[in-house]
Amino acid sequence: MQTRNKFLDDMSQLMTNAMGVAQGARDEAETALKGLMDRWLADRDFVTREEFDAVRAMAQKAREENAALEARIAALEAKLDN
Repeated sequence: MQTRNKFLDDMSQLMTNAMGVAQGARDEAETALKGLMDRWLADRDFVTREEFDAVRAMAQKAREENAALEARIAALEAKLDN
């Protein structure tokens, strides 16, 4: 028959509680660090990937429109020369 040792039970409970506290401290540190990084990035005026992709698409469309307008001007100029 096995008897329960109060000392070992208390140590086990203490270790379990310590692990819970350590996990809570880790979660709190991660949250604080994430908040700090978010504020730092916001202060630097970095753009998000979505904003970058939107501006890149606008620039591509503008280049295509410029090429079409250049071709139209060249056709009109050629027509005037005749």
